[in-house]
Amino acid sequence: MSESFRSMLRSLPDFPVDLPVFDPATAPSDPADLFREWLGDALDAGLPQPHAFTLSTSDAAGAVSSRMMILKNLDAEGWHFATSRASRKGRELAEHPWVAMNFFWSGLGRQVRVVGTIVELSAEESAADWDERPGADGSPNPTWQLYAVRPVEVEFWQASTDRRHVRHRYLVAADD
Repeated sequence: MSESFRSMLRSLPDFPVDLPVFDPATAPSDPADLFREWLGDALDAGLPQPHAFTLSTSDAAGAVSSRMMILKNLDAEGWHFATSRASRKGRELAEHPWVAMNFFWSGLGRQVRVVGTIVELSAEESAADWDERPGADGSPNPTWQLYAVRPVEVEFWQASTDRRHVRHRYLVAADD
């Protein structure tokens, strides 16, 4: 049974045949600009939930956990997402404020990996984010927190049908 499962997995297609071509020499100097461009490409291609990403956190002992999140904004503060400070991820962010984000657009053979530190955004911004959620009824949620990831590394990955995948990595200085 194990061999047939392995064979079935090996037979699944990896990526579409017609993939975009990415030349890192043409990439902008700011990774946020390239991310916005790639997100726009995902939207133009009709890919579902292109703003969804995997967020990986760890607790004080180093045990890692991951879950899907939604990008709320991208600005000078960083890459925004929100959650309850009382949730598992909220507790992990307080214990170990380093995260990895991964956006994956299968239909384009692209992914973007962001690694960085977490900062809590203001109570006012967090309250506004809570109020903007679908189904918001106007009641406050004092545990709701809007976070920003301040990247130290952003890597763009483009699949290639010849398996010579292209990686373009930005290292961001801590004070940038």
